Amino acid sequence: MIQPIPTDDPNMLFSAATGEICLDLPSPYIPHKATGLLHLPRFIAKIRKHLAGTLPKSYRKNFCRGFDRFLCMHLGIEPQSVVDAVRECGDDEAKLDARLLEIFPKDCRVAAWNRACVQKGMSEMGRETLADALRKMDALDRTDIISFADLIDFDEGRIP
Repeated sequence: MIQPIPTDDPNMLFSAATGEICLDLPSPYIPHKATGLLHLPRFIAKIRKHLAGTLPKSYRKNFCRGFDRFLCMHLGIEPQSVVDAVRECGDDEAKLDARLLEIFPKDCRVAAWNRACVQKGMSEMGRETLADALRKMDALDRTDIISFADLIDFDEGRIP
């Protein structure tokens, strides 16, 4: 069972619009060292927080959904496979990389995923969803937030 997050955690910030914010998660724009896949380091970091019982409620609602699920769908695997690999390998990055390379397809189609990842939110429906999120964040005037990856970076303070 996931425990409540203490509000004095230095890696958290409270935002009225989105709930608690993890300031220590990697940007979705950071590629995984062994595969080159964007968002994978972030998914792994969220899994570790989940396993430690420190993933905030505001992140739990999309855990293994959203980008996490889209990445796994692209790879043709279930998100639980990545969760299991992280659980099995702990903090041993080399062991985790090797395990992921075993469960991922030989051709991860990195360029196709990375392009899709950075373009999520650019469809008509995506733009409407982004506008709604920015409205809730009192940031509707932000014309530089054009994708969901941008929105994540903005929400977590990487885009001032």
